[in-house]
Amino acid sequence: MSTIDPQVHQVLDGELPREALTPVQLAELQAVEQVAALLATEPAASVASRVMTAVRRRPPTLAVRARRWLTERHVITVSFRPVWSLAIAAVLALVALLPLRGPGPTLGDEEGVVQFVGRFPGAKTVEVVGSFNDWRAGTLVLRDDDRDGVWRGSVVLPVGEHEYMFVVDGERWVTDPLAGRYVADGFGRQNGFLIVRPAVR
Repeated sequence: MSTIDPQVHQVLDGELPREALTPVQLAELQAVEQVAALLATEPAASVASRVMTAVRRRPPTLAVRARRWLTERHVITVSFRPVWSLAIAAVLALVALLPLRGPGPTLGDEEGVVQFVGRFPGAKTVEVVGSFNDWRAGTLVLRDDDRDGVWRGSVVLPVGEHEYMFVVDGERWVTDPLAGRYVADGFGRQNGFLIVRPAVR
């Protein structure tokens, strides 16, 4: 729906002279005057004939209605009761929180699984670095899902001897007190020492 310029409206009401309009407003005024003149000369059209034609028109066949339903757009509104909405949200949250458990890693003949466990209450991050990952952080990150201070993680390592240490909060290097075996690291500290054996098949 278009609106008439306020100044054009003032000219039509006799409140403003035509000379006060810009060329664009003057063109709009002339268009409005032409429409008004046309409406004044044309008799009022009756809609009765069109209504009666629509009433007498035969209803569309089932095939035509089906075709229209399949080809036209439809607005579909889905509403839930609050109780059902909460129930669906709870189910989706439960599915999202459940860990995805697969059959586990496929081990080669020269590989074994090692589980690292360390107790570090208050730690924000705990990682394991060692000879198996070139002592690089970020490759084996432990987790404390239940926030009890015990960090855990498993990794598949090649069969053989490996040295390792924990890295707490990205800067504190800690020897595993539960390693059982230790090797001097050449800097006055000791690395944990483990032997990986092939997984029993």
